[in-house]
Amino acid sequence: MNFQPKAVGGDLVSRAWSGDMIAPLSDRGQGTAASFVAKTFICDGTKMPAELFISALGLYRCFINGKRVGEDLLTPGWTSYDHRVAYQRYDVSHLIKSGQNRIEIWLADGWYRSPLMWGQKAIPNCWGDRTAAMADLVGPNGVILSTDASWQSGLLPIRKSGIYFGEIYDAREERLVETHGTVTLPFDKALLVAHETAPVRELPAIAPIDTWTDAEGRTIYDFGQNIGGYVLYTVRGAAGAEVRVEHSEVLGPDRYFDNRNYRTAQAHTIYTLRGTGDETYSPHFTFFGFRYARVTVTGNAHIVTISSVPISSLPNLAGSFSSGNALVNRLVQNTIWSQRANFIEVPTDCPQRDERLGWTGDAQVFAATACWLTDSRTFFRKYLRDVMADQREDGAVSHFSPDPTRLHPENFPGFAGSTGWGDAIVVIPWVLYTHYGDRAVLSECLNAMVRWVNFVWSISDGPIVRPPSRWGDRGFTFGDWLQPVGDNRKPRPTIADDCAATLYHFISTDLLAKIAAILGDEVLAERMTGRAEEIRHAFAREFIAPSGRIAHNDQTSYALAFLHDLIPAEHHAAARQHFRQVIVDADYKIGTGFIGTPALLPALTKLGMDDIAEKVFLQEEVPGWLYQVSKGATTIWERWDSMAPDGTIYEPDMNSYNHYAYGAVCQWLFENVAGISPSATAPGFAEVIVDPAPIAALSPVTAHHDVRQGRIEAAWECRGNRVTYRLTLPEGCVGRFRPGLRHQNPSINGEPVAEEAILRPGTHQLVFSLPQS
Repeated sequence: MNFQPKAVGGDLVSRAWSGDMIAPLSDRGQGTAASFVAKTFICDGTKMPAELFISALGLYRCFINGKRVGEDLLTPGWTSYDHRVAYQRYDVSHLIKSGQNRIEIWLADGWYRSPLMWGQKAIPNCWGDRTAAMADLVGPNGVILSTDASWQSGLLPIRKSGIYFGEIYDAREERLVETHGTVTLPFDKALLVAHETAPVRELPAIAPIDTWTDAEGRTIYDFGQNIGGYVLYTVRGAAGAEVRVEHSEVLGPDRYFDNRNYRTAQAHTIYTLRGTGDETYSPHFTFFGFRYARVTVTGNAHIVTISSVPISSLPNLAGSFSSGNALVNRLVQNTIWSQRANFIEVPTDCPQRDERLGWTGDAQVFAATACWLTDSRTFFRKYLRDVMADQREDGAVSHFSPDPTRLHPENFPGFAGSTGWGDAIVVIPWVLYTHYGDRAVLSECLNAMVRWVNFVWSISDGPIVRPPSRWGDRGFTFGDWLQPVGDNRKPRPTIADDCAATLYHFISTDLLAKIAAILGDEVLAERMTGRAEEIRHAFAREFIAPSGRIAHNDQTSYALAFLHDLIPAEHHAAARQHFRQVIVDADYKIGTGFIGTPALLPALTKLGMDDIAEKVFLQEEVPGWLYQVSKGATTIWERWDSMAPDGTIYEPDMNSYNHYAYGAVCQWLFENVAGISPSATAPGFAEVIVDPAPIAALSPVTAHHDVRQGRIEAAWECRGNRVTYRLTLPEGCVGRFRPGLRHQNPSINGEPVAEEAILRPGTHQLVFSLPQS
């Protein structure tokens, strides 16, 4: 039998398994003490290589002879488990000894059966009600050991564990006792695939920057950075003493510890000491979103050391952007930290409250920024497979994936089909194609794309989409979610659902036409091109007045319509002026929500309104990017008004301080301000579009991006209206610079540029003057 992994389609890898999926009979069900399965085995005296292939239903950690296998966290990961379950492969040669050996696999509820979703309707046992493990230990001569019903089981010192709940751990119970056997579960081994992306790992620990004691005698630690992760501490004291750690993102007045925005997520750990010198603890099977920790010690014990430990699937950066503005630089760092905290197995909305779900809308608006900041290709490939697994029969795409509601619609009916969210199935593959040249992802997702755009057309049986207003009805849309309205006595204009839905109807249909052409499906390309044109003309008839004014006269409508060329030529000048005026009338404050914000500054730059883009981006009042930075944010907020100017916390029922969506502005910083973009005609940065749009107030600017060919570097400095721009391209990349109106009298390496310049690998200096205002 072949026990080596093998490709089974795309980059999915499977293998032939000898072991069975075994469940511990000690397990008492969701929300009870965690269990382990264990086996003692004999190896001969010859030192030999050995590999462990391992997976689980729930989460696992494995130990051989008391030593942990690997450093990966939250294994086997989170997928739509009825579609596929990940397995890991570890070299364990150094852990195996001659003679008797012991293997233990610790199991916990994890995403598999922890209550997911929010409030009283949270869904327990979503994918199953039994935790279980499967493993093959393989040597050069074949299988040494596999999971079967001969394994034993017992309870762990983890007395309760849950994704939202946290963890209770009693160190007095660390001597594992085998009290029960195991049972083989019916399980389709074809579901098992090698883990599809980088594992979740720890980042360097963060020491507290401040500590104080509250009125009840509890110690509060400020770690200075909001993260997704956990608290690690060493404690010393008597057996039976207890340490409780609670988490929060913000403080209320008078440094009051406030975690009301966690809603029903208890998000805490409780550790009971065994009483033997220094004891070090961090949770095993959960994580939290927090900057602050409140520690309550009951009994005779004291904290020796404490730190916060960030975790992420993508801890390593692939890009950077810095400028002469400290607030902007902090904004970029906030985006990086929000991505890290939310890119834990899936791109979640937030890491703290009773939600932590892979919302498709957040992911699609942020995908390009994610790819600028980290190598996100395999991470999104994995996520897209969950999106496809959760797609409904009629083509509707889930609001989030993996989707607990798909298997339990009685709890949360109708959680699929929103434009702007479901469009992730088209937009994200396109981003992966342009950034990485990943043509395979287009092929893999093509059928799902077609089903999605057909679904959107079917909502109103035509090019104009008229979504129902009631949540859960077929075709309901979130529109421009959390779009600010300004003064509630006289709110600013906001986009209507039909306009927002029709805009995205066009965006995905137009992209699908391009994708079909790339894949050589001429029939589909022609059909989608025709449909996109039908939507384009219908949009103009329905939403653009003869004066060039878009129906709702709001920032999102103009930004998306201009960015995607939906304004007819005869209305272009007038619509441009309306767009400008609506921003001036808003005192240059942002009027866009989740779908409009990523388009706002790129649209202004595309129209040459650099002065407006500068004022919108750099204004420091609410709503604005730099407002939250000025209020001390270390991650991106969910709402523009998450905190009032006086520090008052906005209504906590839906108010995350670690939500990456508005950090999508970083795409504009790389592609427009730094002036480097991927090319759709030569993807994967084989060609770099060079088109800097300097904001003088940000000078000097430097940026880099690591691609498969090497490192791209861009930098510019502005003196007066004169810009000196330096670009370095690695071998395998060429640049294409076409002067625009903002590039007056351009020269490259001392040679004037008339129409277009092709830049070969190496370092180049572009000099030009900005137009006089």
